[in-house]
Amino acid sequence: MGKKKILLNAFNMNCIGHINHGLWTHPRDTSTQYKTLAYWTDLAQTLERGLFDGLFIADIVGVYDVYQQSVEVPLKESIQLPVNDPLLLISAMAAVTRHLGFGLTANLTYEPPYLFARRMSTLDHLSEGRVGWNIVTGYLDSAAKAMGLTEQVEHDRRYDQADEYLQVLYKLWEGSWEDDAVLNDPQQRVYAQPGKVHKVEHRGEFYQVEGYHLCEPSPQRTPVLFQAGSSERGLAFAGQHAECVFISGQNKAATKVQVDKVRASALKAGRNPEDIKVFMGINVIVGATEALAWEKHAEYLSYASAEAGVAHFSASTGIDFSQYELDEPIQYVKSNAIQSATKTLQNNDWTRRKLLDQHALGGRYITLVGSPQQVADELESWINETGLDGFNLTRIVTPESYVDFIDLVVPELQRRGSYKTEYEQGTLREKVFHASARLPDQHTGSTYRH
Repeated sequence: MGKKKILLNAFNMNCIGHINHGLWTHPRDTSTQYKTLAYWTDLAQTLERGLFDGLFIADIVGVYDVYQQSVEVPLKESIQLPVNDPLLLISAMAAVTRHLGFGLTANLTYEPPYLFARRMSTLDHLSEGRVGWNIVTGYLDSAAKAMGLTEQVEHDRRYDQADEYLQVLYKLWEGSWEDDAVLNDPQQRVYAQPGKVHKVEHRGEFYQVEGYHLCEPSPQRTPVLFQAGSSERGLAFAGQHAECVFISGQNKAATKVQVDKVRASALKAGRNPEDIKVFMGINVIVGATEALAWEKHAEYLSYASAEAGVAHFSASTGIDFSQYELDEPIQYVKSNAIQSATKTLQNNDWTRRKLLDQHALGGRYITLVGSPQQVADELESWINETGLDGFNLTRIVTPESYVDFIDLVVPELQRRGSYKTEYEQGTLREKVFHASARLPDQHTGSTYRH
């Protein structure tokens, strides 16, 4: 069988500052060009040269207005603001690549399922089966208010709604059109056979849908399903629906526990535990030698904004850290924000000084610094010791972080047999799972087929 091949996504967002804040001020960073198509098509071609499995695009609807109860820091440091729509980037990037997958974040709370189903099927057609959807329910009160709600829907309740949303989508993607519905026969003047296209009728607590899916079956029908919930309710949802799960690990022991929980959730839902691939977000700063890598690390640090990182974390936890003195203990508060983020504060042993130290590089992901050999050693060790399947590689300086990784780390991993040397054929699902383009039979979505 050989060595386990590491899966790799580039982690990005249609904005300037994503995870590592303040680095937009670095002279070699090009992230302020995010508004141009060339920025994205160049990136897609770079990632395909590095044989990346996918480009994963995060998104938020709303702003980070918890820190200082204002958007002053987010606007000055461009903390995911401004942020443009991720879905509109895909056609252009798909046109200049043949294999790269695209994972899109879209918030189901504010998107009617009927139109969203069409949008994803359209992208699946145009990309020839290379799209995935990162299912999020949102966590920002600012988004809820902007969308006409008085406040965010309660955390677990959002997952109840998400379960039903997925039911509607499966009915549209998997059940509305039979596999052989499209005849495309000009002689008989029949494009699609009416007896093989079915109306979806859904009457639920959250959604009422009566209609035909507007798209003929796309290569994958259901896009590859990504998700990032680590709360108990989030894990139950992942066990049922997710094919790829993102986690944010802080050390190997805790990460292994998280990975095991994800696999157990699949088993509980009657699926094979290996049917879910688990990815962790990571920063990599690599140089031809260890000394050069640390030199680059020091240079990056001088441009990073720890305060901007803490302002971002404020929104993730729902706690305004600016109200605390540097060494005053931060009080844990239960909120409707990201459960895994608030969990880290539960021991009440955090201070603003500690948070600023943790966010020295503008974000709080694990950072690997070293030579290509050292970075490859660490990546392999994370995979072997935790059960992870791969990584979401963040950008620190754009596009330098990705280019360095591709030029220095990828050849080293390939030499060791830990990374592919060419793409397999087929859709994103076929490439990642070495299986069919369609959802596997044990997946709940497959039960909606005709």
